Amino acid sequence: MNGCSDYNSLNVRRSCRTKEQGKLVFDKLGIPTAKSQMFYLPFAAFAFVKKHGFPVCVKPDVSGYSRGSHFPITNNWQLLRACIMVKVWWPKSIIETYLSGRNYRIVTIKGEVMSIIQRYPPSIVGNGSDNIATLITEENNTRLAMKLSPTIKQIPENNKAIKKHLKLSNLDFSSVPEKDELVYLHHKIALKLGSTVEIIDKTTITESNLQLLQKILNHFNANILGIDVICEESVATDFEKQRCIFLEVNSRPYLRMHDVPRYGKKEDLSACYEKLDKLEVKNQGTF
Repeated sequence: MNGCSDYNSLNVRRSCRTKEQGKLVFDKLGIPTAKSQMFYLPFAAFAFVKKHGFPVCVKPDVSGYSRGSHFPITNNWQLLRACIMVKVWWPKSIIETYLSGRNYRIVTIKGEVMSIIQRYPPSIVGNGSDNIATLITEENNTRLAMKLSPTIKQIPENNKAIKKHLKLSNLDFSSVPEKDELVYLHHKIALKLGSTVEIIDKTTITESNLQLLQKILNHFNANILGIDVICEESVATDFEKQRCIFLEVNSRPYLRMHDVPRYGKKEDLSACYEKLDKLEVKNQGTF
């Protein structure tokens, strides 16, 4: 958890440590979230799919940086494998319905939104002449020039997970994408695989959405929360007027991602940091 913020008390951090805790609060407050079920054994996960269907997502109840998460799961074999592999990270797991959309991390503090980022899986854009391996190298060189490291990682070259993902689309590292063709190198948004972030203009978020985010923050009595939500449209549309699911809350959001965007204009967050640094936090640094 190196580099994660530490502006909440131990009691607050304990109250939203697990995905289950977050979902219980979302349900209580009437906030849209995915249909889900906690489970220990695969039988419960298969019963969930029988009731709600595919695609689904399987995650450990406690984790970070997408570790141990499996999605989108579209068949029984993938589900069985996920139910076994997820236990490497935590004994209690969660299965939930899957929604494809825009993946946001919204950092909320008292009275305002501090920053919004949209997160993307690792990708390259074709130029009509270079193969995927060369395009990965070029993208990595761009990241070096932008000085995004070490927060935004290089895309690992000749990576087995990326190779496997490309194969699903009948591609490999020697394939030549068409000009302006966007090729996702993995489905997972994970920094170690080279995922990137874009700064979203926080003035575009609607007043209704701001109020809902503050409602979540106040419920936990938190000073700051990183709230993860997937929207079919965007944060510029009221959450209740679109398909969206709130995933979880993070009491120690990784703020470094907001300081080194690959896309969008970097924000001046100094006023927010000054506000947070003045807080007296009980049991800060105690876990």
